[in-house]
Amino acid sequence: MSALPLRLGVNIDHVATVRNARGGAYPDPVRAALLAVEAGADGITAHLREDRRHIRDADMAALAQRLTVPLNFEMAATDEMVALALALKPHAACLVPEKREERTTEGGLDLVGGRDHLKPRITALRRAGIRVSLFVEPEPAVMEAAHALGAPVVELHTGSYCEAVLAGDEAAVAHELSRIVRAAGHGAGLGLEIHAGHGLTLDSVGAVAKIHEIRELNIGHALIADAIFSGLPQAVRDMRSAMDSART
Repeated sequence: MSALPLRLGVNIDHVATVRNARGGAYPDPVRAALLAVEAGADGITAHLREDRRHIRDADMAALAQRLTVPLNFEMAATDEMVALALALKPHAACLVPEKREERTTEGGLDLVGGRDHLKPRITALRRAGIRVSLFVEPEPAVMEAAHALGAPVVELHTGSYCEAVLAGDEAAVAHELSRIVRAAGHGAGLGLEIHAGHGLTLDSVGAVAKIHEIRELNIGHALIADAIFSGLPQAVRDMRSAMDSART
């Protein structure tokens, strides 16, 4: 049986990072999102951080109004963010760990220690018709915990794998990839929809795209970085092509 199509979610956070560096309104992350969709993105991801370091509330509202593809609201599991998501009604909400001092998201959610904190927020989002995803480490036990919490989707953290690829450490690449393969298979067997992301580039995306249980990849930093040299539409088309080639 052939693998199901693999969706590409484009994260536009770092278009907003560039905008905010000068404190103005340019470049517009909403325009970037629309260009990404025209170039083949299946959805748009935006992370509204508590400190608003890149994406702003007005960006989320404009994305919800103007997008014709699913909007994935990446967010911390806080009362403030849940309230904003309930008002915005995005297609999906991906709950991620968040620390003020980090440059980017570091690792997956603690589903065991954070169960009592996460459960009511997952329930509230799902009751509003929002698809809930949990950003997690690729381990079978974590898949079990996500399933027990009632989340229909997990996004596997691919950061350690991507770092191994960048370092050229073949043993670490094989180890980290095996973790992703094992977790994806176990999670899918439990009925979870499997997504993956964090740090993926044209050099590292192929092996992950080949994992047939994975249904969606969310990629941001590499696309915005490549866009400096080739333009955003071409960067999205190149990533789409790499994913599709690996999948088939």
